[in-house]
Amino acid sequence: MTNLPMSKESHDKINQPVQTGLRKGLTSYGDQGFSLFLRKAFIKGAGYTDEALDRPVIGIANTGSAYNPCHGNAPQLIEAVKRGVMLAGGLPMDFPTVSIHESFSAPTSMYLRNLMAMDTEEMIRAQPMDAVVMIGGCDKTVPAQLMGAASAGIPAIQLITGSMLTGSHRGERVGACTDCRRYWGKFRAGEIAAQEMEDVNDQLVASVGTCSVMGTASTMACIAEALGMTVPGGASPPAVTADRIRVAQETGACAVAMARQQLTIDKILTPGAFENAMRVLLAIGGSTNGIVHLAAIAGRVGLEIDMQALDRMGCETPVLLDLKPSGQHYMEDFHQAGGVPTLLRQLRPLLHLDALTVTGRTLGEELELAGPGFAQDVVRPLDNPIYPQGSIAVLRGNLAPGGAIIKQSAADADLMEHEGRAVVFENIEDLARRIDSDELDVTAQDVLVLRNIGPKGAPGMPEAGYIPIPQKLARCGVKDMVRISDGRMSGTAFGTIVLHVTPESAVGGPLAQVRTGDRICLSVKKREISLLISNEELARRGRENVVIEPSAARGYRKLFLQTVTQADQGVDFDFLRSPQIKGKIPRK
Repeated sequence: MTNLPMSKESHDKINQPVQTGLRKGLTSYGDQGFSLFLRKAFIKGAGYTDEALDRPVIGIANTGSAYNPCHGNAPQLIEAVKRGVMLAGGLPMDFPTVSIHESFSAPTSMYLRNLMAMDTEEMIRAQPMDAVVMIGGCDKTVPAQLMGAASAGIPAIQLITGSMLTGSHRGERVGACTDCRRYWGKFRAGEIAAQEMEDVNDQLVASVGTCSVMGTASTMACIAEALGMTVPGGASPPAVTADRIRVAQETGACAVAMARQQLTIDKILTPGAFENAMRVLLAIGGSTNGIVHLAAIAGRVGLEIDMQALDRMGCETPVLLDLKPSGQHYMEDFHQAGGVPTLLRQLRPLLHLDALTVTGRTLGEELELAGPGFAQDVVRPLDNPIYPQGSIAVLRGNLAPGGAIIKQSAADADLMEHEGRAVVFENIEDLARRIDSDELDVTAQDVLVLRNIGPKGAPGMPEAGYIPIPQKLARCGVKDMVRISDGRMSGTAFGTIVLHVTPESAVGGPLAQVRTGDRICLSVKKREISLLISNEELARRGRENVVIEPSAARGYRKLFLQTVTQADQGVDFDFLRSPQIKGKIPRK
């Protein structure tokens, strides 16, 4: 082969030093020398010296907000991260991003997750940093940050804010938000008075931090650690403990090491890492939201979740964590039992131990360093699970040709094989208007159906899938019914509830054709959810009932409705997903 002479441009590009620190991403003034000169002049106005500015720059995504009590410890965490960064020889630079709290976001936090992901990605790209520490906790913040960082591509590490402490009501230990739902159900059923509801309201959230049960926040914390994106043991320390502060300092030091080693996020978010995260999701009785978020994160690196393969994985991955809502304990107890490393020891035969973590060591190496563990009763051994299969089952049928899911570990065993009459609610407003009416034609054997709460229908796929028991049935002692929707439910919720029906009704999915009085069959054993009418009748209804997709005239809502994907692709924006799909996970 003839050796062609190298062009000057190619020569200069190859020999150009890698830009680090303040030299990264210079503002476009047409003169790079001036751009750096001006940048240093302004930052020196804040009192920085040349010695400080020559160190690796570690960005710290600050999601502290008065509207986000789950992140109420952000100032202390930032201080500890900065300490860790400086002790390791780096320069910490915190910067604000969007912050989302589940209870303070209208119409729903999921609607804003992608906006936070975009903000995180663009701020990482726009500002000079050699690595980034992302502080997140409340449900959608951790997935948003992982999505944004995956697209930005630099060394990144996740710092979890941590769970809240549990409270006590009349001698009973309580914590958000499984106990929130349990007490609200009692109140609706007339079992407790308004004054007691006020009393318990004071105790359900005993400190700042995320929900103290295995809701979406705790699920995503565990998933982040299983992915290798946190320091070992980073998922479980409660928000207001010294352990959490020490984790923050260690995270800062780790970020400096990652910057020096150029340990970019693509080296960590591998197929093996995602499969480890799926094992953990199934074994902890994790939130059904975890599947949606994993699909979104995976989509950013060119991977798609094979829902049928995930279901097969669930058949061989029992629930080992005895934590509400699938079990009895709280996150405090999980931390005292050793946290995620304790769980990983039990799952070891099922894990990819060669998966790389943010420490630069493999998951297997980290487990060796963690030691043999100790006696505890929160994490069960593989041969003595609290539930014999994974917490989540994947359903299909003519009602959900693209799939649906059910959290079988938190469902009523007597209802998982059930046929009943459909009682249909058109949307959230219709549900709110009729669910507590004494005139509602409903029995405990019926199947409640709520449509138009999917990604586009609501919009934002709210956690309204936890349809309340009709009040007149609740007063008679009914605690659970089969409920079906194209929306989501909180990871803190429980019941025989079919979610994420795909495609959603707002884009013409079969759920749009269900009528009150139709018969619906649920068989978790057969992994089936079916509307008991003929294919011909279903097609006829589809022709007669033409669905007009939601639209908006302007702004973020218009962008959302035009580009959001369905649940199986993570409810991400289509233009933010990787343009090239490299494979499916879990691998067969």
